[in-house]
Amino acid sequence: MNFDLKDKTALVTGGSRGIGLEIARSLLNEGAKVILCARKKEGLDAAAITLGNPEKLTIIPAHIGKPDQVDALFAAIEEDHGHIDILINNVGMNLITPGIADLDPGLWQKIIDTNLSGTFLVSRKAALMMRAKGCGKIVSLSSIAGRKATPGMGIYGIAKAGIEMMTKVLAAELALFNVQVNALAPAMVRTEFSKPFWSNKELLDHVNSTIPMARIAEIDDVVKPVLFLASDGSSYITGQTLVVDGGATII
Repeated sequence: MNFDLKDKTALVTGGSRGIGLEIARSLLNEGAKVILCARKKEGLDAAAITLGNPEKLTIIPAHIGKPDQVDALFAAIEEDHGHIDILINNVGMNLITPGIADLDPGLWQKIIDTNLSGTFLVSRKAALMMRAKGCGKIVSLSSIAGRKATPGMGIYGIAKAGIEMMTKVLAAELALFNVQVNALAPAMVRTEFSKPFWSNKELLDHVNSTIPMARIAEIDDVVKPVLFLASDGSSYITGQTLVVDGGATII
């Protein structure tokens, strides 16, 4: 499938591994210039070696939960590239958490800052850039955990639910500027991020039993829909969350 992203410039947050790394690889393969952002420079350096294509790849370390680092990230983007056409909000962090009544407020803040506040800070800067240019695509990674209360993932789910509403709000605000804002909500995806779940056969069998397609998602099941939402093929789609879950939420 050809998404034709030649001459587009894309920013991928959390792009040094997992889904973000494969999204970056696919964007490069479709002809886009890619700016890869993650907290740790060593992870970005390793990703750059893996991806190759140095003439089209830029790496910039930044913690997207910190406003000053997001400001510095976009200052560097503006200086080196002038603008971005595509933002992929991929950063995600989940820790198994107790119920809300037993939760330490510091843990709440850590999960919310990384997943929700970070997405807001980056989306805000991208929106200003895209609004001025008169076009753009913002795609945020949500989760079906944002649609169904899941034991041990409650705060992560709250943050992802917030991302879906932010998607709607931003889409409404940017529609007249030809900026489309959408999200993707996968079920469990086979990555290192989710390995504690799928590496346990008993737990994996249980999860598969709740999915009509009887399997968890592979990375490519997520990457291709992201590319679609980042491409001109989705130019009349905005404010939507595409659920990629093998049918898990229909039963």
